[in-house]
Amino acid sequence: MAKQLYFECSSGISGDMTVGAMLDLGADRAVLMQALDSLPLSGYTIEIGRRAVSGIDACDFDVVLDAPLDNHDHDMAYLYGSGHHDHGHHHHDHDHDHSHDHGDHDHHHGHVHRTLAEVKQILAGGTMTDGARALAETIFDHLAAAEAKAHGSDVDHVHFHEVGAVDSIVDITAAAVCFDNLKTQLGFTDVVIPFINEGGGHVRCAHGRMPVPVPAVVNLAEAHGLPLRLAGLQGERITPTGAAIAATVMTTKTLPQPFTILKTGVGAGKRAYTDAANLLRLFLIEPEGGARPFDSASDAQNVVQLEANLDDSTGEILGRIVTKLISAGALDATVTPVVMKKNRPGAVLTVLCRRADQPALEALIFAETTTIGIRSFPVSRSVLPRTIETVDTPWGPAKVKVTTRGSRRRGVPEFDTVDQLAQAAGVPFPDAYAAVLSAWQAQS
Repeated sequence: MAKQLYFECSSGISGDMTVGAMLDLGADRAVLMQALDSLPLSGYTIEIGRRAVSGIDACDFDVVLDAPLDNHDHDMAYLYGSGHHDHGHHHHDHDHDHSHDHGDHDHHHGHVHRTLAEVKQILAGGTMTDGARALAETIFDHLAAAEAKAHGSDVDHVHFHEVGAVDSIVDITAAAVCFDNLKTQLGFTDVVIPFINEGGGHVRCAHGRMPVPVPAVVNLAEAHGLPLRLAGLQGERITPTGAAIAATVMTTKTLPQPFTILKTGVGAGKRAYTDAANLLRLFLIEPEGGARPFDSASDAQNVVQLEANLDDSTGEILGRIVTKLISAGALDATVTPVVMKKNRPGAVLTVLCRRADQPALEALIFAETTTIGIRSFPVSRSVLPRTIETVDTPWGPAKVKVTTRGSRRRGVPEFDTVDQLAQAAGVPFPDAYAAVLSAWQAQS
């Protein structure tokens, strides 16, 4: 049965809450600390503990900077980047009190305004898996694009006065390392985010009062289809870092009904509220029946196609990478023979995947093939709703994939199920296939 990771964002989302919830869910703390310790950064310490939020026990992840913020830093917060309370972790990320939680902490260390390329150099210097590093880079890419749009600039010229600060790099790196570790441990295939609650009103910045949701969050929501919900809460509940993480990992907005909760992680926010418990909960869930619910928007639109030219790979290597890509979450993977430059025979590896899986799959392609470049572009699909139904046969239960088009239903027996039945019963595969299909037709 397919496991899913469900983000319950009833009090919004931020970087520190996400990391805390992932650690509480079981992300390996030693793996995280090894990655953070290897980054070429200094001037901070990590504090991980437990704290009650509205009486609920939660994991508290905190990046404590060596130098405290001052008022000048608060006013500088919006001059170069969003700085919307993803920084100032000592007062912190989800405090939503902009008199405390803005400011460029690198201002205390030589007024460092990092570009996106410089942030990626820091990530390259850390010890982590290729998948975690690629995920962190993608989160920064999404955040850079949102900031560039907000400031009328372009990605290459955005100076991350805020996002380049030490605590934000740590938050995003920690989230990527923990997510990559959890996906390996728990084996979930989808990340479900049905809604993210946001507050209202305005927040203070150097240029005056800024409306909530703040521009960077609005731009991320617009670019990636984040399901925002104005829940009548006070203040700013979604941070740009939290929104960028959600935009990168979300694969579907449809929560299966019913489902079973297998494991829970709770991450603490830093400020107490009277209108909602300031925490983020992550649930490892399993849909009843094991089928992933069809989500027309996510399944049809939230998809990327990857392509790589290979002119020096054997048939064995090509077959192996296709198998590994499918196992790693690719929606489809094919190899097409072509004649390449200099009239050399070669192949084009084509992979269809959910956007959230792109970083990990690209890392796999680079690791397992000799390609030095991967093309990627968004694609739209027309897909039929599908479910998995179970039927009884003389040799045991079998699964059938059922698609729907209007009032017409079509069932196709799952190959693995038929193969297992045929081998167990000692009957030819075509006979087992026909029996499974006949059983489905009889009960439909």
